[in-house]
Amino acid sequence: MWTGKHIRSPLVRSLFLSMVAEGEAADQQEWYRCCPDLLGESVRPLFVQSHLDSHTKAFLKRSQEKSGWLFTQLYHSLVSTVLSPMVSRTSINGFLGRGSMFVFSPDQFQQLLRIEPDWKAERLLDLGAGDGGVTEVMGVHFRQVYVTEVSPPMKWHLQRRNYTLLAIDEWQHTGFQYDVISCLNLLDRCDDPLRLLRDIRSSLVPKTGRLVLAAVLPFQPYIEVGGKWERPKEHLKIAGKMWEEQVTNLCNEVFKRAGFELEAVTRLPYLCEGDMYNDYYVLDDAVFVLKASEDAAESPR
Repeated sequence: MWTGKHIRSPLVRSLFLSMVAEGEAADQQEWYRCCPDLLGESVRPLFVQSHLDSHTKAFLKRSQEKSGWLFTQLYHSLVSTVLSPMVSRTSINGFLGRGSMFVFSPDQFQQLLRIEPDWKAERLLDLGAGDGGVTEVMGVHFRQVYVTEVSPPMKWHLQRRNYTLLAIDEWQHTGFQYDVISCLNLLDRCDDPLRLLRDIRSSLVPKTGRLVLAAVLPFQPYIEVGGKWERPKEHLKIAGKMWEEQVTNLCNEVFKRAGFELEAVTRLPYLCEGDMYNDYYVLDDAVFVLKASEDAAESPR
């Protein structure tokens, strides 16, 4: 990415950087844009408008700074090239201590859940927690934080943060339930997404328990096995081409089948630290707050 730092004329450099900043600001505003008229009638009143805030800007600034560490990025590139045929991208990032993700800021999380900064509950479960960076945003509101992760290097990062690590076949059978379960950008990376949703529903505290779920749209499911990508056993087909159409279909079809109803939804960028080629990477996320439908009849598994 050309930054303009080699332009000799101060005036030309100033104009160039001003143009770049204006272009980036316009692009970043698009990350949060939604056309409410395109949302379904049941979804439209529950949409929460989000904005670029100081925590998001700070993450972007750190990513831009780290992408400029030339020798570090060259080392990362070399290690990734050697390991990628055998090891998952997640594990490579965990080993290198890079590729941190950003889903929402503390303010955005509180706005979605409609909670105050000092709100506290008993238990949080973060499924597929990665290095725990996003878990930390949520974890300050809970007395006990539980996590799951399949990548060995990422498990090490989570244990360093003193989170209670549960096996992927253990969290449903602990004998207690969770006040909030987060499932962030995991639905399109698991073999049996409907079963996952039903297990989450049965693991939430009745009536007050909430699921915070993020999904990258357009929805393109696959699973990572070693260094290879494979199709999941159960493929969710999400109708619609536009972000608003897929959000509506997820709410009215997929979540309803699993016994959930929508409480809030917003559009946020799913950000990832960059490399020597890009300062950061961004995908379109829909972040939902869901509650169990007491009168919903579950479909047979």
